[in-house]
Amino acid sequence: MKKTYKIEVDCANCALKMEEATKKVEGVADATVSFMTQKMKVEFKEGADENAVMQAVLKACKKVESDCEIFL
Repeated sequence: MKKTYKIEVDCANCALKMEEATKKVEGVADATVSFMTQKMKVEFKEGADENAVMQAVLKACKKVESDCEIFL
């Protein structure tokens, strides 16, 4: 399943860091973060609890970019 989330990120490099961190989270099959559109597309692995996965994604993204925001 794929879902799109609105995000708030300050620069393209930060968006890339967020994308890389998201792809490492358990339950994420693939992810794309766009600085230009301020959107994050996440593809979940089959059977993954998307709410729990997105909480882990938010935590991972805050580690690499402390002032980023993901609107869940």
